[in-house]
Amino acid sequence: MESTFPVVDMGLLQTEKRAETMDKIKDACENWGFFELVNHGISHELLDTVENFTKGHYKKCMEQRFKEMVASKGLETVQTEIDDLDWESTFFLKHLPVSNVYEVPDLEDQYRNVMKDFALKLEKLAENLLDLLCENLGLEKGYLKKAFYGSKGPTFGTKVSNYPPCPKPELIKGLRAHTDAGGIILLFQDDKVSGLQLLKDGNWIDVPPMKHSIVINLGDQLEVITNGRYKSVEHRVIAQQDGTRMSIASFYNPGSDAVIFPAPELIEKAEEEDKLKYPKFVFEDYMKLYAGLKFQAKEPRFEAMKAMETTVNLGPIETA
Repeated sequence: MESTFPVVDMGLLQTEKRAETMDKIKDACENWGFFELVNHGISHELLDTVENFTKGHYKKCMEQRFKEMVASKGLETVQTEIDDLDWESTFFLKHLPVSNVYEVPDLEDQYRNVMKDFALKLEKLAENLLDLLCENLGLEKGYLKKAFYGSKGPTFGTKVSNYPPCPKPELIKGLRAHTDAGGIILLFQDDKVSGLQLLKDGNWIDVPPMKHSIVINLGDQLEVITNGRYKSVEHRVIAQQDGTRMSIASFYNPGSDAVIFPAPELIEKAEEEDKLKYPKFVFEDYMKLYAGLKFQAKEPRFEAMKAMETTVNLGPIETA
């Protein structure tokens, strides 16, 4: 088992090193909940363009707004730990089921087009990865993609964030510790300014910035569907005193009306005490619960969904 952060070269999947690479992905999913992809098929040129536009847009449209928010809340001079906000400047783009890329205010047209193109490529990469996960889990190809499909397909969106220099990083987190509620997350992050950390065996470990890589992490829904074989892992962003860190996280999630439950094949293979570990629920209901509990442990969320299960009839969902 690796003790260094797992980096997966997807180019090797087409070579005699395929089995070894699949093992690396399996180990990362079972023991880290995170891995970094290189040779993922998205051109360096497109990544550079996305980065340039994102950093330019932050400077032009977001930086001043962030400074005003900091000043209005008196955050430069705080003396005690702040636990109810994050030191980040963000906006959101929706891609699926319906895109809002052309509605979000303040974006240059070229930036919109670039983000639309980037999202299409990430969507393909996410679906490709889900099939690799199926292969490692012994599930039929397409199982996870299908599990994410509600009546309108999956939900896919991007959170574009910048983490500006912070005068008191020991008192304010860039982003407080949490697990991701959704499915599979694809992150294009700054290659110079670090800050992302994951919790492994009780220690916070840096996710290393690496040029042109895409960082993958698994959300709560994959933990449920794999019946705990793969875990969503707690992570956070530490604000830095120097440099602004760019983070573009795209969330490939189930559709809002998708019914999520452990794959029957994986329950069959599970130990007796693990057979009833995870609930069955509608994804949207989980998200409503998560909205209020994001920065708390995931186990009570699973328990709450289990309690709901007994009161809700999860028969076939009406799509008409």
